[in-house]
Formats: sequence, structure tokens, C-alpha cells
Amino acid sequence: MRILLIEDDPLLGDGISKGLTQAGFTVDWMRDGRSGEQAIDTEDYSLLVLDLGLPKLSGLDLLRRLRQKKNPLPVLILTARDTVADKVQGLDAGADDYLIKPFDLAELSARIRTLLRRSGGRATPLLHCGDISLDPAAHCVTLKNIPVDISPREFSILHELLQNTGKVLTRERLEQSLYGWNFDAGSNTVEVHIHHLRKKLGAEVIRTVRGVGYVIS
Repeated sequence: MRILLIEDDPLLGDGISKGLTQAGFTVDWMRDGRSGEQAIDTEDYSLLVLDLGLPKLSGLDLLRRLRQKKNPLPVLILTARDTVADKVQGLDAGADDYLIKPFDLAELSARIRTLLRRSGGRATPLLHCGDISLDPAAHCVTLKNIPVDISPREFSILHELLQNTGKVLTRERLEQSLYGWNFDAGSNTVEVHIHHLRKKLGAEVIRTVRGVGYVIS
């Protein structure tokens, strides 16, 4: 699950990026509003974590421009502005959630999972496909109610596929969900992770659409 973080504080941004990565997300981090807007226009993200006090383009202006373009990207505002008026302004501008600094990283991760669940139209946090069940919060996968030992990369690919059940996802899309802008051509390829998932979950679980990508259904 690929997330865009726009935060100009270097220490805080680094901490959030590392913390969300440990929680299983792929994070691209931008330091100003204008660069963040360009990233949104050119890349595919599942959610935006947005500071308000940004250089070059304020978070509030970026959010308004995002909604003017009819972009439905879920947005979680993360800011030190803690008055009721600030919250109302942010939510009315189109934010889906509002979290005040300082904050607990576990709460931020939980709020992100909730927004992703809502954007996917799911009432339950669990993802299912046949006998397979994936719990994003517990970071675990079961097959016929039996836990399956899978790597973090395998978990991320399976999560992305289950979030888009029935849709064919390209190799490039899966690479971005795994590595963001930090993709290294020398890293383990998507094909290797798909091969391991098939061995653990069943050869027919993930189908290859030749010349296009992969689908779970």
C-alpha cells in the first residue's frame, strides 16, 4: 500500500516515514506542497498524509486544489494546528481525518488503515478471497484458518491484490506498491514474490494475465 507523506520537518518526516514503513506501508516523502502536488499528479497513491504548514504551497491550498480536480484520494491532515476552527477548516476543505501533533504512531497507522478500509468500501478490516484471509492490522495471513508464514514483501503484494480483487494489476503497479521511488532493479522481482505466494497459498490463487499483469479472484 503506497502512501504519500508531505511534511517539511526533517526529523518528524524521517520518523513518520520509517514508522509507517515498519507498519507495512510503502512511503514516498515530499518536503514541500508544490513537490507533493506534482507527485500526486504523476503517481498512484492510496492515501495522503498532509501537514498544513508547508513551504511553496500550503497544505490547505494543496488540499483545496486536489478536491477541485475531483481527486478522491483519501487525505489525513497531520498538524500542530489544534483549534476547533482549524479542524473545521481542514475537514471542510476536503480532509477525511485530522490528527494533531504530537501523536502516537500506532494511532496514525490505525487511522490510515481505517481510511483505506472506508475508501475500499469495506466494513471489516479483514480481506478475504476464498480460504485466504489477510489482517492488515495484525499483519498476518491465514489459509483455511491456519497461519501462513509470508515475508513482508509477499504480504504487501498479497494485500495490494486483495484490495483490488478481480482487477488486473501490472508488474509496475506492484513494484511501486512495494518500493515506491526507491525501487532497485537489482532487488527481488515481483515474479519471485508471486512464485513464493503460489507455493504457500495454492498455484491457482494468483493468475497471470499474459502481457498485462496479475489478478486474484
